[in-house]
Amino acid sequence: MIPAPLPRHDDSPIPADPDSGKGARRRERILEAALDVFTRRGYGDAAMDEIATESDTSKGGLYFHFASKQALFGALLERTADLLLSRLEAAASAEEDPLRRADAAIERALEVFGSHRRLARLFLIDAHTREFAPRLLAVRERFAARLARDLDDALRAGLIPPCDTRLAGQVWLGAVSEVVVQWLVAPRAPALESYYPALRQLLWRGLGVEPPLDDVSTKQRRGATPAPRPAARPAAARRKGHDAARRRGGKR
Repeated sequence: MIPAPLPRHDDSPIPADPDSGKGARRRERILEAALDVFTRRGYGDAAMDEIATESDTSKGGLYFHFASKQALFGALLERTADLLLSRLEAAASAEEDPLRRADAAIERALEVFGSHRRLARLFLIDAHTREFAPRLLAVRERFAARLARDLDDALRAGLIPPCDTRLAGQVWLGAVSEVVVQWLVAPRAPALESYYPALRQLLWRGLGVEPPLDDVSTKQRRGATPAPRPAARPAAARRKGHDAARRRGGKR
């Protein structure tokens, strides 16, 4: 089943799958109400009674689907991770170049978190407790692996120097997460997407390459055929070229 789209705004509901059965539709309705209550009140202050009322479900029906508030929040965490990952996959699949695929995933993540601020705070700050640590680690591993796959493709294409792509994916995810968290707690912070150009420069140069030369964002390119660009050169190749240029200059 294709995941439902993320809401356009924090307060808008996540639509249920019209093809699922009655029980599945009720479960989706509960998750929609839970998302609203959790983002409005925070995990600690959210009450199952309120979620039952907002989902038009009896307390017995609520506990039939979710045995506790912890179980409900955990299901919502995994569901939201599925939805976000589907967004990143869709953005990356529009790009053939592996460097641009990685770029698109990072840009899309910032775009989604930036337009769902309360949701981002709920899962990147409020959910970081001992009881949800195993689930969060599993979610983070999924996203790091997604980035590592693009870096694997770039490595096979000779676009980046040899490296531990799994570790690089974890580093990239950590950098993006920290940028989002600092943005969430900073007063009067600019739009989250404004951090993207500097962030991509740091991420690519950390791998020893210049970022893709086309600085037009993937959002601006969507629906258009990208213009061809020269491949990014590994840092070692650039240094070799600079040394050769200096030697030629010394002979003059």
